Amino acid sequence: MKKLEKIDLFNFDLENGKQRPYLPLFYQTFGQPIGLAPVVIVNHALTGNSNVTGENGWWNDLIGTDKIIDTHYFTVIAFNIPGNGYDDNFGNLISNYKDFTILDVAKIFWEGLSFLKINDVFAVIGGSLGGAIAWEMAVLKPNAVQNLIPIATDWKATDWVIANVLIQDQILNNSDDPIADARLHAMLLYRTPQSINQRFQRNKFNGSSVFQIENWLANHGIKLKNRFRLSAYKLMNHLLKTNDITRDRNDFLLIAKEIQGNIHVVAVDTDYFFIPDENRETVETLKPIKENVFYHEINSIHGHDAFLIEYEQLAQILGPIFNKQKQQNYVSA
Repeated sequence: MKKLEKIDLFNFDLENGKQRPYLPLFYQTFGQPIGLAPVVIVNHALTGNSNVTGENGWWNDLIGTDKIIDTHYFTVIAFNIPGNGYDDNFGNLISNYKDFTILDVAKIFWEGLSFLKINDVFAVIGGSLGGAIAWEMAVLKPNAVQNLIPIATDWKATDWVIANVLIQDQILNNSDDPIADARLHAMLLYRTPQSINQRFQRNKFNGSSVFQIENWLANHGIKLKNRFRLSAYKLMNHLLKTNDITRDRNDFLLIAKEIQGNIHVVAVDTDYFFIPDENRETVETLKPIKENVFYHEINSIHGHDAFLIEYEQLAQILGPIFNKQKQQNYVSA
């Protein structure tokens, strides 16, 4: 794994009026040195982290040498959401998780970029929670993002999302095995009945009385419990509920109109968490006032998690965005 870097932030003012005296911001960079190439910011999802490519990179199929987001041509930066535990220091976990919002995280990321002397970026891309943070980053600096690419997400938390955040929070605070139990519920939100049924077909595990689906879910719970911290899960889950780029601002159209860069909304046709209808409505609402907004759809049986599975489709969607920039680099060279 590429080494984690750290930026020390002091006296950070949260959206709720409280101040955080000290906040370490961990990140990783990949590809070209900062200052020598267009910058791509990759925001991780709920249980993800900054390790987007290389050993155990969670987006290895898309980011790397000669990949769609080609590290020969781009500087890729991925921040860890503070409190996600990836630095493996218990002292940096956040217990007062309800003090934080997605707006706070977006501001923290921009502070990190300012520290690195980066004023504008070629793209901000992320799936699920990471995509919601991307929306907020573009709103905070509407002239600084050339391409906003939110995937399998939304610019707001719908009632459906808020309801499921509540259920997750209840499990995380009341279960005897909170991380594993919460993961069982979450996995069924991230997949579809068709995906589950087609894969397991009511088969039993190794001739036992345990169904394969039960074994699969239990393993996901154990795996997450072994790599993720309870306070981190509570925080990331809570952030989803705070997603709303219109909170204490103007209406959606006025806010989104200010974003100067291209907006590429990518949805999954079977996503039961961030449903595609909401994303289609977002794009249709924006089109009359903004020419450079585009809708892309991943077709998949797998539901929300398709953004981590359907790499070929995602590569086809992202290819024209990132290859165009590479061609410009060739001309300049």
